[in-house]
Amino acid sequence: MKTLTFRQIITVSMMLFAIFFGAGNMIFPPAMGQLAGTSYLAALAGFILTDAGIAILGVTAVVLVGNSMSDLGKLVSPKFALFLSICVYMLIGPLFALPRTGSVSFEIAALPYLGNSNRMLFSFLFTAIFFGLTYYLSSNPSKIVDVVGKYLTPVLLISIFAIFIATLLHPQSQEPLAFGTMTQAKGAYVDIPFFQGMIEGYNALDGPAGLAFAILVITAVRGYGVSDKKAIAKYTILCGLGAAAFLGVVYFMLTYVGAVTITPFENGGSLLHAVTNHLFGSVGGIILGIAVLFACLTTAIGLTTSFSDYFQTLLPRVSYKKIAAFVCLFSFVISNVGLSQLIKIALPILLIIYPVTVTLILLSFMRRFIKHRKSVYIVGMGITFIVAFLYGLDTAGLSLGSVSVWVRELPFYELGLGWVLPGAIGSILGALPFLNKTAASAAAVQE
Repeated sequence: MKTLTFRQIITVSMMLFAIFFGAGNMIFPPAMGQLAGTSYLAALAGFILTDAGIAILGVTAVVLVGNSMSDLGKLVSPKFALFLSICVYMLIGPLFALPRTGSVSFEIAALPYLGNSNRMLFSFLFTAIFFGLTYYLSSNPSKIVDVVGKYLTPVLLISIFAIFIATLLHPQSQEPLAFGTMTQAKGAYVDIPFFQGMIEGYNALDGPAGLAFAILVITAVRGYGVSDKKAIAKYTILCGLGAAAFLGVVYFMLTYVGAVTITPFENGGSLLHAVTNHLFGSVGGIILGIAVLFACLTTAIGLTTSFSDYFQTLLPRVSYKKIAAFVCLFSFVISNVGLSQLIKIALPILLIIYPVTVTLILLSFMRRFIKHRKSVYIVGMGITFIVAFLYGLDTAGLSLGSVSVWVRELPFYELGLGWVLPGAIGSILGALPFLNKTAASAAAVQE
């Protein structure tokens, strides 16, 4: 039986890490660290749980069930599998995550040196080059392990590591940047740093992405000659854990940089730019620009490849390259809407999608006991969706009157986990015989 060498496992792990680690992963940890202050470790733990933790659980769930996200969705029904896949791919693709890679790259790597005059023109030019390069590198998906894992990722890691080491060695300062000491936590991080960190982890979008990226890891493992199903599952999980370890280390470095920065900033991108200029002078912006550009580019390649691969299976008459060209062009247009608007729109939607995704992933690990009781998935995920939907509306400042007031009384609601208990009860109720028969009949009609 073919086995992978340690070097091959590390290469695939670094590929997965690099694809996961993109725009949001670069800017959210330092912003979180600054607000968390002395509680940054608790906030970091929550962030890693909902970011890397859910992502790797998703990869594991997919490989244990089959080969793709569709196989996971089919635990409920084929139509649900199609609906889930399209929603996730659109979310991590042209609607949010992919355009965000272009927006963040421009606003951090280019805008500080161009100024706000003719901003729109420069944004169009920069993102056109960015997504043109993304299309070129993703047009040959068989090379993604070599391009991302062997070349782009080391540059990214070295850049972030340089910023972190300089932060450790630099003395405390007050001018022009108050830097070098930690302050007390602020806002929600005072009382619930771990749970607030969990909510911040949603923003990185890696949870749903884990379901989509699983196929890339499986393909990479098979590319090394591994064909045994159990071996593929084993190495996919090992590479997933390796990627999670890389993510955890890098998140720690970025969160620490934010935690020791006292001067307040609007977002993590502005904070990183100010810190690197403070630490390295004029060369600081170049180091940050390289790190951000490669973080965003590697993620853009992975997202484009995954999106194009999936939709080619739905539209076999359309070539992979045409789909990749379309998604890059669409993302180019959306990326020029602006980073702040993308982030503002994304969070309420993520607060709805994450709980449903997590419920499905966790239930998939219990499919041996659930067997063919589809109602367990349907009822559990249905109730989870209702609570998560109301919480998402609440976060967006929208209320459904007495319904919203009642939902706010649920246990753990203020922690963003109000869906947990209702979802668990719904899953248990779904195992009842009469519900199971109804769900089975409905699933048979769909199939």
